[in-house]
Amino acid sequence: MIEITLPDGSKRQYEGAQTVAQIAASIGAGLARAAIAGRVDGQLVDLSTPVDHSAAVSIVTASDEDGLQIIRHSTAHLMAQAVKQLYPSVQVTIGPAIENGFYYDFSSKKPFTQEDLAAIEQRMDEIVKQDLPITRREVSREEAVKFFESEGEHYKVELVRAIPEGEKITLYTQGDFTDLCRGPHVPSTGCLKVHKLMKVAGAYWRGDSKNEMLQRIYGTAFATREQLKNYLHMLEEAGRRDHRKLGKTMDLFHLQEEAPGMIFWHARGWALWQVIEQYMRGVYRDNGYQEVKAPQLLDRSLWERSGHWAKYRSNMFTTESENRIYALKPMNCPGHIQIFKNAVRSYRDLPIRYGEFGQCHRNEPSGSLHGLMRVRGFTQDDGHIFCTEDQILSECVHFTSLVQKVYKDFGFSDIEYFIATRPEMRIGEDAVWDKAEKALMEALDSAGVTYKILPGEGAFYGPKVEYHLKDCLGRSWQCGTVQVDFQMPGRLGAEYVASDDSRKVPVMLHRAILGSLERWIGMLLEHYAGALPTWLAPVQAAVASITDAQASYAHEVYEKLFAAGYRVEEDLRSEKINYKIRELSQVKIPYILVVGDKERQAGTVSVRERGGKNLGAMSLEQFLKMLESQVAAKSNIEVAK
Repeated sequence: MIEITLPDGSKRQYEGAQTVAQIAASIGAGLARAAIAGRVDGQLVDLSTPVDHSAAVSIVTASDEDGLQIIRHSTAHLMAQAVKQLYPSVQVTIGPAIENGFYYDFSSKKPFTQEDLAAIEQRMDEIVKQDLPITRREVSREEAVKFFESEGEHYKVELVRAIPEGEKITLYTQGDFTDLCRGPHVPSTGCLKVHKLMKVAGAYWRGDSKNEMLQRIYGTAFATREQLKNYLHMLEEAGRRDHRKLGKTMDLFHLQEEAPGMIFWHARGWALWQVIEQYMRGVYRDNGYQEVKAPQLLDRSLWERSGHWAKYRSNMFTTESENRIYALKPMNCPGHIQIFKNAVRSYRDLPIRYGEFGQCHRNEPSGSLHGLMRVRGFTQDDGHIFCTEDQILSECVHFTSLVQKVYKDFGFSDIEYFIATRPEMRIGEDAVWDKAEKALMEALDSAGVTYKILPGEGAFYGPKVEYHLKDCLGRSWQCGTVQVDFQMPGRLGAEYVASDDSRKVPVMLHRAILGSLERWIGMLLEHYAGALPTWLAPVQAAVASITDAQASYAHEVYEKLFAAGYRVEEDLRSEKINYKIRELSQVKIPYILVVGDKERQAGTVSVRERGGKNLGAMSLEQFLKMLESQVAAKSNIEVAK
């Protein structure tokens, strides 16, 4: 007799071993039809997996997050089967599920085209209709090597030989296609009705540029056609909001080949940058931070002592001078420790909070660069808090509250919280990690928020909280973080005088709210489709004259707005007013003030709100009062859908 515990705590007893599918059927016919996999004692398994001992069992359906990942992984196999049927000489390599879909890499002499993708999709649909059972079997290393050698799948042979001794080797078969995979998978190809192939890209085998360039086909899959339709609509909308396009249209920034991964900021873009930086400078000031500035270049020996040289050397730009090796800083923390340790510190001085708009450089692969989102030169709103162990909780609680306020000011209220715990490769004793992880959990509990655990995803020196924002398209952006570091201050010789006159090493909290300012601006542009709130807009108002006769009055209006401290432009060209309005509207300016003879004679301005709404004539004083109110309240945070 075995006892199965279900997620609701109820228990069921069975005479002998049951497959996960049989357990689902015993619970209900509807659940059995919806089931695609299961969890046994927390482990994802196929429906065909026998349960021969008392265990906790849950049934996974397509509506579950795990279920969607299984569908996508299985659809990658479906795509590989279709490719092999259509192009037998192609070799298969790896095909994982990824965020929002899947991909599979193929070794093919002939590049795939869009016509090929259409043919592959059609064949995938045919295989789905066949509803082929997907079966799993364990094999020996020798058996797996022999099988894939007979199939001419040399990449699979290499993968098999790389599997560590003692680890299970499993093959999954559907019809005429067999793949190396841990699983689990859906029970049959009939479960994979909703899919779409997206694009083809190049990818080096094992990510090494010395290896063969493979053909990577990306696709996506969902449980329902409505979900796929919504996703494709989101992609279309994301394309319309692409910050690179908006950056060009709004004359904010550009990139060019002579400086890969570096940004050329234009006047309007730099105005936006300065608004954000000055806002964050106020956050520093109002929350007890001392703004500091550390050097860009630091000697290699410092990076070795901090531990960064061993871990990040391949991503660091270096230079030499007088037989010494220097590195452009990829992060700001070692520099802040040098500032802390430059004077004798007492426990009475703690916490000490440093903030810096620190410019960093990382040698990211060229293929990963993406507009403002992934660059080689970037600036962080970086900060480090030096404190005692007893102060960790209060500092983390305060920081979470601060993060929430800042995000709200920028128009974000949907925040997800994650705690990333100790990775396998780390420094420090487990007892110290226990203390740090407990402090972060208590901090989020005290802040009254729910959070998820990300096992093994902490930094090598300590655990961290990640703050993820949801934009208007439902996309998640990891921006803020706070990390507890018991290690680096000691490695670099930081200490303070404790109450008993002993010397102690402070705890260092690494923290950022916006993260990379470049990435933050890219995210804002896409979230608002360029129509930034008035307090943020690089140009808050523009004055346009209808004819040359009003140029003098229009300039007078411009000067008054400028003197009042607003970001304003004027258009006094001898062009038709509709042409001027159209051009200014493309730049997403919140207000366009049109000045004709009537306005000049009455001493008023005709106000057009972004989006084409005509607010009519008003005095300049009325307009300034409206503008002042909006900016002060950080209002007008409407998201263009």
